[in-house]
Amino acid sequence: MAYDSRSFMLNGERIFLNSASLHYFRMPRSEWREVLMKAKLAGMNCIDTYFAWNVHEPQEGVWDFTGDRDCGAFLDLCAELGLWVVARPGPFICAEWDFGGYPWWLGTKEGIKFRQVNETYLHYTDLYFDRIVPVIRDRQISRGGTVILVQVENEYGYLADDEQAGGYMQYLRNGLLKRGIDVPLITCVGGAEGTIEGANFWSGADRHYAELRAKQPDTPKLVTEFWTGWFEHWGGPSATQKTAPLLEKRMMEIVRAGFTGISHYMFFGGTNFGGYGGRTVGASDIYMVTSYDYDAPLNEYGRITEKYASVKKLSYFLHAFRAFLLQAEAVTEQEVLFPRHPGRYSVRGRGSGKGNMWFVESHQEERETVHMTLGGGITVPVAVHPGEIAPVLDRIPIGEGIHLTSGSLLIGNEIVGKELTLFVAADRGQRSCVVIEAAEPVAITDNGANALSESTADGRGLRLDMCHFEEPGIIRISAGEQSIRFVVLTGDALNRTWRIEGLSGEGVRYAVGLDDIDVGKDGRVQGTAADPDRSVLLLGHWTGGERCVTAGELQTREPSGPGLPQLPAAVWEGSPIELQAVVAEGAVLTGDPQDFGRFGQDYGYLLYACDFDSEQAGEDCLILLDLQDTARVYNNGEEQALVRQVGAAAVPLKTVQGTNRLQILVQHMGRLNFSPYLGETKGLTGPVYRGGRVLDLRRDWRSEDGAAVHLDEVSHPSGTPLLRKEFEPGAMDRAIIAGAVSQGLRINGTLVELEGYHDWFAFCTVDISRYVKPGEVNLIEMPYVSSPLNRLDLIMFRNAERLEEWSMAGTGLLGPGAWKAVDAAVETATAGGPVWYRWRFRRPLWPSGYNIRLKLRLTGMGKGLIVLNGHDLGRFWQIGPQEDYKVPAEWLREENELLLFDEEGRHPGQVRLMYDGPSRQPWFVLE
Repeated sequence: MAYDSRSFMLNGERIFLNSASLHYFRMPRSEWREVLMKAKLAGMNCIDTYFAWNVHEPQEGVWDFTGDRDCGAFLDLCAELGLWVVARPGPFICAEWDFGGYPWWLGTKEGIKFRQVNETYLHYTDLYFDRIVPVIRDRQISRGGTVILVQVENEYGYLADDEQAGGYMQYLRNGLLKRGIDVPLITCVGGAEGTIEGANFWSGADRHYAELRAKQPDTPKLVTEFWTGWFEHWGGPSATQKTAPLLEKRMMEIVRAGFTGISHYMFFGGTNFGGYGGRTVGASDIYMVTSYDYDAPLNEYGRITEKYASVKKLSYFLHAFRAFLLQAEAVTEQEVLFPRHPGRYSVRGRGSGKGNMWFVESHQEERETVHMTLGGGITVPVAVHPGEIAPVLDRIPIGEGIHLTSGSLLIGNEIVGKELTLFVAADRGQRSCVVIEAAEPVAITDNGANALSESTADGRGLRLDMCHFEEPGIIRISAGEQSIRFVVLTGDALNRTWRIEGLSGEGVRYAVGLDDIDVGKDGRVQGTAADPDRSVLLLGHWTGGERCVTAGELQTREPSGPGLPQLPAAVWEGSPIELQAVVAEGAVLTGDPQDFGRFGQDYGYLLYACDFDSEQAGEDCLILLDLQDTARVYNNGEEQALVRQVGAAAVPLKTVQGTNRLQILVQHMGRLNFSPYLGETKGLTGPVYRGGRVLDLRRDWRSEDGAAVHLDEVSHPSGTPLLRKEFEPGAMDRAIIAGAVSQGLRINGTLVELEGYHDWFAFCTVDISRYVKPGEVNLIEMPYVSSPLNRLDLIMFRNAERLEEWSMAGTGLLGPGAWKAVDAAVETATAGGPVWYRWRFRRPLWPSGYNIRLKLRLTGMGKGLIVLNGHDLGRFWQIGPQEDYKVPAEWLREENELLLFDEEGRHPGQVRLMYDGPSRQPWFVLE
């Protein structure tokens, strides 16, 4: 594997690295082949994957590389399918994955500090490398595998510059080298000596390209993460803002800038099964939903989307003209005569030899067809949608002495069957112009698309003017001895065009008109089409030869059977959890509350309990000083609150006179996957106090000129003013600020230390007790950074009101007991406390010819977890945006048990097991 400033090279041939980012640990092993094949069918030639340490060492010293965790088998499958691999072993991976990939038990090690030169941390990292690196090493391209690049760490530049990171990054780099990694090493967002740095982004391709070129002029320019979508968190909006048209524009910006490698993060996101969903920066309670769909080209169920069609179309375009793009450099008007056009558009170009590729960007509000006169005097129409970047081919070589010019999108440009074949696409009813220039005479031999044509006087040039109909059209021309076939398609037909690389030497085939296809292990191609009257054009070496048939003609051969059976309706049994009985029967006395790690539990739930006396019934305020997860607070068996805003919390509490039984049920919601503060404790960490109070600090600040500033509103103070606010703690001798503080915080004129804090983190809990003066008026000063703020609370309490003598119970004591039938007629009842629900059902018998995906819709449920036949399907929380939860059909048995744990005991009467939409579409074999 070699490289220069333009690209990577393999066996002396330049390659455009078009990579699909997907994670083997976010799907069952049975889905690997189909997802990888979907990547290959979309034009990807490479797979980018992280390796998750916590997946392979879930308990200290207990390693697991079997079944769904067999990453070696995953790499072998990539090789079998002819896909290169970019391996990203971490040890930190981010990925919105719990703890950024670190195992939970690592956080229990005394004195450990993550992602830095720390003896304890590096000791365990070396043990991890000893296990994971040989899996990658033995599958490098230098050893007969397909691993071509290995990444050192991940996104370290967000925390430190290269000089600050040097010792740590070099240690990891050297660790890979001494364990036998000999392919090129890469980094992303931040560099290291001896590595190639890539950039992670969604937009701003020009800026990132310029920065990389200035920093490393002699290396290829890679987009190590092109963010095709975004993740979602509980209680947030659906992350669907990155639309397919905008995705196409961003890809074109990347190509236009000069990058010769793109990794689509994510191409397929998958699912955060178990407790592996992470928590990210920004506020106290940004916890990942169970789905990691990511609004990616392949959705969570492995189904193609509108974005998949976009990525596939542009990947086919890149493949068709990769030879030109890998040699091209940006051109300026001083070097090359730029196209002439009426204006209202931006035009930039890349050139090689006498050929150029122009990128025409529209700034209009509707689609327009603009005519451009190119440097050689040829005028072509270019149809550009609002905001689109359309490529224009200007004398691009497609054969010996043959050059092509066109303002339409083309793919193909390779031998299919025995003909050089190109596909020309435009919207239905629009027109395209293609100009062929050759050293020998050019003539039409088959005008099946009824194109208008015009030849040059010397016969060595031919202009084709064609209309794009719903039905595919074919035009054949000859250029000397070379036969060229143009297939004229609509944009919709191009989206349904599939390039299939032969697995047994039969060459490249194309299928036009299918909604979806798959290629089995035996090389058999299956397809599906919703419209039986749609034309399906098969080109290349098919058993039945090249032909055009309807989808209905193909569908008559399969499937067999009457169609999909109706899925069974749920019949539930319930098992309420008596929380006070749990503590009485087996809880562990701990003194202060302990976090999950100290208690020795990885994920799930912990129940904390403590008794206290109250002189009279009334209202109290509970102070949870260190809480990193959502919690339900109960007093005397009655729920008091669901705590969402964590870090530190003040909870209103109703007490009775005499002895009170306080209980706190905490669900592990995921550790920070990216932060300056990795390794936070999970659950409730003591101490806990009564008798406090909380003040919302977002209102009524005063700037230096006396103007009022409210930080819960959109504010635009001039400059970065210093804001001031007063408070009176009374008899309280302890105080915490929780929320979006900013650097430069002062209490009573003294600067508060915020070591390692970043304003972009937007959340911190700061103990200001030693700066506060009880019984006096105190002054807070803080520079304005941004607004509106999600939270900025001042929590005050007395040290003397500490609660002691805690007991704890883990998941093992919170399991179901005796089961009782649930009344199906009562759909709105709530048990008022945690309940396990169980549904037992037989697996349906599905006929052949269907591709089944199942989901569980949890309408009416509250918050909890799902377990199917011992497989933890993940957390649920019906506050949105996730509504449905993936149920892998491969995890079903003949007899099945589905368990739901709902913290509120919501009635499961509206819960349904469902097919996803494409499951009902029959598939057929293409021959």
